[in-house]
Amino acid sequence: MIEDMTVRNLSPATQRSYIHAVSKFSRYFGRSPDRLGLKDVRAFQVHLVSTGISWPALNQTVCALRFFYGVTLGHAEIPERIPYARQPRTLPVVLSADEVVSFLEAVPSLKTRTALTTAYAAGLRASEAVGLKLRDIDSKRMVMRVEHGKGGKDRYVMLSTQLLNILRGLPGIEWVILHGHSGGSMQERTLRRRYSSSRNP
Repeated sequence: MIEDMTVRNLSPATQRSYIHAVSKFSRYFGRSPDRLGLKDVRAFQVHLVSTGISWPALNQTVCALRFFYGVTLGHAEIPERIPYARQPRTLPVVLSADEVVSFLEAVPSLKTRTALTTAYAAGLRASEAVGLKLRDIDSKRMVMRVEHGKGGKDRYVMLSTQLLNILRGLPGIEWVILHGHSGGSMQERTLRRRYSSSRNP
């Protein structure tokens, strides 16, 4: 499966997501995924819905399973029979500038606060914010390079003076901007979990 994703140039984030989803599917039944069929997929989807999983996360799992069966196993007839979940159309909650400042000031971890501030100030996704490195910051042109964004595309985003000063004050900036406890980059799921805990203390 990894080779199939590499050949198709799927982004590292997408590859990690697909592997995680298929592994979770396999663990749920305690069997190798290539020994599981369409009925098992349906049962797994029902299980995920019962856990209260978000619609985006559920559909991400669907994408992973469709890829696994259709590409890796070569069962062309199966992917179309694994339905996507219909996501309710709701308006997002928009915070005022004061609410954003209050929220960020309440985040206890410096690295988490910096990651969330970067995501908010530059309009980055969680996966993009935690993947920033020193080489991605161009303080002369005041832009940041985002690698492997949505659709696997690279792009540049504006870098404000205020955000640059915040990043410069972060320990360990000589290697990875938002490093974790082990020295590697902070994981996207870690940032999302800390974001949720900060919103719902």
